[in-house]
Amino acid sequence: MNRRKFIFSTSVAAAASTALASTSFLLQAKEKVNQASDDVFADDFELNEITIDQLQEKMEKGKLTSKTITEMYLKRIAKMDKKGPLLNAVIELNPDAIKIAKQMDDERKNGKIRSRMHGIPVLIKDNIDTGDKMMTTAGATALIGNIASKDAFIVQQLRNAGAVLLGKTNLSEWANFKSSKSTSGWSSRGGQTRMPYILDRNPSGSSAGTGAAVAANFCVIGIGTETDGSITSPSSMNGLVGIKPTVGLLSRTGIIPISATQDTAGPMGRTVKDAAIFLGVLAGLDANDPVTLESKGKAKTDYTLGLSLEGLKGKRIGVEKSFFRRGNQEVINIFKDSIQILKDKGAIIIEVELLKKINEGGDNGEFEVLQYEFKDGLNKYLATANTKVKTLAEVISFNKANEKTVMPYFKQETLESSNAKEDLSSKPYKDALIKSTSSRKIISSILKDSQLDAICGISNGPAACIDNINGDYGTGFSFSGPAATAGYPHITLPMGMLHQLPIGISFIANAYQEAELIKITYAFEQATKMRKAPKFIPTAIQSVV
Repeated sequence: MNRRKFIFSTSVAAAASTALASTSFLLQAKEKVNQASDDVFADDFELNEITIDQLQEKMEKGKLTSKTITEMYLKRIAKMDKKGPLLNAVIELNPDAIKIAKQMDDERKNGKIRSRMHGIPVLIKDNIDTGDKMMTTAGATALIGNIASKDAFIVQQLRNAGAVLLGKTNLSEWANFKSSKSTSGWSSRGGQTRMPYILDRNPSGSSAGTGAAVAANFCVIGIGTETDGSITSPSSMNGLVGIKPTVGLLSRTGIIPISATQDTAGPMGRTVKDAAIFLGVLAGLDANDPVTLESKGKAKTDYTLGLSLEGLKGKRIGVEKSFFRRGNQEVINIFKDSIQILKDKGAIIIEVELLKKINEGGDNGEFEVLQYEFKDGLNKYLATANTKVKTLAEVISFNKANEKTVMPYFKQETLESSNAKEDLSSKPYKDALIKSTSSRKIISSILKDSQLDAICGISNGPAACIDNINGDYGTGFSFSGPAATAGYPHITLPMGMLHQLPIGISFIANAYQEAELIKITYAFEQATKMRKAPKFIPTAIQSVV
């Protein structure tokens, strides 16, 4: 039974000790629902659920221009982000967005089309440098005023492709690496982001703002970043397609870091094809991020090639069997239905126990690795950034001096524990790194032994409530860890809805197998069409009573 249904039902039972109490309670509940229903946002936006190809077609036929599209998105953000449903997903708008869009229109008139992203507005996460008038802060008050001297590598890729940088999105402060008791989607600079499906639910972190913004049709596609779950979790929660690429496919230069081993940026969109188009644009070799050199000869410029409705036929898919034994039964039923669809579309299903094998060794050393690498990477970033704080230690001191505004709900124990670590030459770090990356061998061996094309599982349970008092709490399922620690690709996409909340299914594979995963997920998407636009319901009580 759904937790909110259970709470509601038991409350009614308790109130029923007298007929008057019961009647009073039910009338109050009905009144709240009716009032909330009146507050549901009337959404008739012309560009709702539009795709990259559809926008390109409108521009090609002269029905719309990049400038008018950009203006439409800016008006929608102004109407809905700080007013209306109050999503609070966008932390800063680009004052040059319309100027860039006009430039792309001029190029189009002169016969120049840079790519399939030409003239398409994009939102990016506020931990990615832009060499323009916008700040890069990771949502941290300590970094307010940080105007980067140049674009991150992937932002330059975005600009070269002709995309219009619309603005930056809010995130969990420091990409959710500040406190073990934090609330996802909250930052001291940006406040709390809310999810567009049910507004009192958490959009998940750390790419919460990108997830909420793309789901709410503030843009056609956006960029998130992930260390462990920060693309796939908010994508799953917000009914999106999220691609966490192989570490090395996309450059991390100019992105405020957590982990050199696990960090990557990636696309978050409403369709597999849109995400695939954007992935090809962002990929590229970067001499300043040597790990990208490993992608030479493996990366593709067009990940939409070979997309087919028959993309599941003959594919051997490993299914994580532990998800059948725990968590919300309604979510499990959605997963079972999805597996049947995989079979119906020609896939061969083999049950596997990936999570059991990964967990057999106990602590996998991941958090230890992240602390060491965060201190090392952040100190290097801050040393050359246009920030007042130049080290992690100075960030911690700043936060203590401004505790009332910077830490009103939770503190900074993760920042402090990271700062206490030694450098990357220390034996504890090296030992932890061996343990954390052991997931590579486990995933690869399962894929090889069973001759699998991919392994799938439940991305997440339904979105939790926003809770600044207790912080985040689990919802029964998570499949981000294995691919995150391995640095392997992971794609999530919608597989159903539960009480107005999206539920995602995940597919992972070996390094640089993005193209195969995209073919698999595209075929599943086309067979199911499970992406549903949000209704901006004020409270979960409406989906309960």
